[in-house]
Amino acid sequence: MRVFPPLIALLLAPLLLANAAADGDAPDDTRVPIPAAIRSMLDAAIESGNDGDVSTVVKYARLADPASADAVLAIAQKWRNDRAQARQTTIRQASMFDLWSGRAELGGYITTGNTDSKGGAAVLDLTREGLQWRHKFHAQADYQENANIATREHYLASYEPNYKFDDRLYAYGAAQYESDRFLGYYDRYSASAGIGYSAVKTPRVRLDVELGPAFRQTAFTNGIEQSNIAGRGTLAFNWKLLPGLSVTQNAAAYVQSANSTLSGTTSVNAKLIGPLSAALSYNVQYESMPPVGSVSTDTTSRASLVYSF
Repeated sequence: MRVFPPLIALLLAPLLLANAAADGDAPDDTRVPIPAAIRSMLDAAIESGNDGDVSTVVKYARLADPASADAVLAIAQKWRNDRAQARQTTIRQASMFDLWSGRAELGGYITTGNTDSKGGAAVLDLTREGLQWRHKFHAQADYQENANIATREHYLASYEPNYKFDDRLYAYGAAQYESDRFLGYYDRYSASAGIGYSAVKTPRVRLDVELGPAFRQTAFTNGIEQSNIAGRGTLAFNWKLLPGLSVTQNAAAYVQSANSTLSGTTSVNAKLIGPLSAALSYNVQYESMPPVGSVSTDTTSRASLVYSF
């Protein structure tokens, strides 16, 4: 039987189209060779596991050899996708006690001679990032005495779960306990819920803001107990100035008809070796209506060692 050329072309068309589609889907690096020097730098950046290093190599590779730019970008994007998939798998399989990261901060001093005083400060921050849930725990203790008389005692513990709607927007809950008799209260319990948003989120700069209603119960040193509805707002800012050097600013406000509270901590962190770094921080806390005999503003300066894990 005779087969006409148009009929042959018609029969082979699906196969030819499939082969063409397959060639179009093939990774760019199989069609455009990547210079050996660029490929070596890209492999080294990927091996380091640092996304910033990979982005830098991709950026300058596109300038050095535009012909292979798409192939370099395709390899980098595949690495990111594989890593994200592996992270999701790890998170799904982890128990509630896994995947916690954080920092422990410890500082103190002792003086003898003309002045007999001592003091210490400890801070613990823990964070667990899940696919949709983030958990944050913070604990802090400050103590100072002079001539065996306490001149400062401040204790704080807080827990905050976040439910992430997307990469920036989340809902939060917050529970906090404080005690500071020198600021005029023995015990203070706070609970809040609201909305948080990551206004800036880059490898070097991050800014998170939160806003919502709150309830506070305070036992003052003058014997008065007070319960109030308040408005709560927080700001958390982190700026990586240089590799190993960063600045953070954390601020919180509880605004209510009675005693309102404003607090803020500025910290400079410098990496020393391995997981160890040094930190200098300055904290200010303001109470708008403290009991008689207590001052409104309290400040604390710290120099401490920080261990990150």
